[in-house]
Amino acid sequence: MYLYNVTVGIDKDVEQEWLQWMRDLHIPDVMATGMFVDYKIYKVLHDQEEGSVSYSVQYFAQTIDNVTLYFEKFAPALLEKLRARFMDKHVAFMTLLEEL
Repeated sequence: MYLYNVTVGIDKDVEQEWLQWMRDLHIPDVMATGMFVDYKIYKVLHDQEEGSVSYSVQYFAQTIDNVTLYFEKFAPALLEKLRARFMDKHVAFMTLLEEL
């Protein structure tokens, strides 16, 4: 199993809007690619900067090929929608992990 983790720091003034958008649109779009079998979303409870809050969005894939195909075929357009909607209101970094 592979875990594609996206940690997002979002400005508090758009936190609820972002969270709703993620649940209603972005995560369903990611899951509709068929590259992931499950997802989870967590709120980070430590290391918060003033004015922002962080979340971990985790997507689970059966194979590394699924993750690679997602990055190549689907991620650019989906990430652009996120950037366009919440420009200058978020920072994000991605981590890919392999279950042992």
